Amino acid sequence: MKKNIIITGASRGIGHELAKIHLQNGNSVLAISRNEEKLKELYAFENNSQLIILPMDISKQSDLDMLPGAMRNWESVDVLYNNAGFLVNKPFSEISENDIDYSVAVNYKAPFRIIQMVLDKMNSNSHIVNITTMGAVQGSVKFPGLAAYSSSKAGIVTLNELLAQEFNENQPRINCVALGAVQTEMLQEAFPGYEAPITAEEMANYLFNFGLNGHKFQNGKIIQLSLSTP
Repeated sequence: MKKNIIITGASRGIGHELAKIHLQNGNSVLAISRNEEKLKELYAFENNSQLIILPMDISKQSDLDMLPGAMRNWESVDVLYNNAGFLVNKPFSEISENDIDYSVAVNYKAPFRIIQMVLDKMNSNSHIVNITTMGAVQGSVKFPGLAAYSSSKAGIVTLNELLAQEFNENQPRINCVALGAVQTEMLQEAFPGYEAPITAEEMANYLFNFGLNGHKFQNGKIIQLSLSTP
């Protein structure tokens, strides 16, 4: 049965691969990113499926307000992947107010607001998958330069646990996936020259299955996926 899927950060890396897999499997995908040209590349992967692209900057409330209109023809949303992320790699003393504000806007506030916007189209069979980083998990190894990124991504971890308690039995299940090293452009920004043991396509395959089935077994959980440090 065709599913309706929303993916943020769909223009590159894991989000791009995830959108491709869902489209190839016949699902309808609402793909969100600032990069319209990269989103348009996804049309090539439609397979009795539907791609809706929504070019926007999720850090801006005025852009987020376009989301309800983009999904107006959908009766329901089956999976929401809050995948987008913004990474600043700077010494703590050099991180600017703009760095902090944009990190919080993309990594925490946008997922918060998107969940609010899609909630009335979700039910007990729907699944919210929040993508965070191992650096946002309490007790994990932390790395210099990632203060703004990891701390802003940590907010979604706590929100995940809270909403699992707040949502009633007719509302969606919600889980958080904390990623270790995956070979993406963002990883290269954080750790130049490092080669990760997992590709973006491999991780997207995991998230494809987890998004469709993970909520049948888990709710409010932080799933840690990491083969290495980083």
